[in-house]
Amino acid sequence: MSPHGRAHPGEPDEPAEAHMPAADRPDALPTVDLAIDLSSHELLRRVHVLDALGPDWDPVAALHGEEAAYELLYSGLDAEQQRVYDELVSAGVLPRRGGGRAAA
Repeated sequence: MSPHGRAHPGEPDEPAEAHMPAADRPDALPTVDLAIDLSSHELLRRVHVLDALGPDWDPVAALHGEEAAYELLYSGLDAEQQRVYDELVSAGVLPRRGGGRAAA
């Protein structure tokens, strides 16, 4: 290696170990399999979500409200907006609503 840190012609840039898989290198540390079960944490998260929603939360009513909001969002489109909407539906970005046309 030259004093400038560059390899001389014909001299490898890195030691041979640098090209070996990590587990085969002489200085490799043993690997350890790690498994963490987050199912109890997920259950606790769901309990907190339902607690935050409260006892009066009605999932069916929430779904109907969301559908009504989407219908309103895509209603009253001008010609250019309708064209873009139709392109997004054709591309699979948006679901088809209202028989293929945005609600008027």
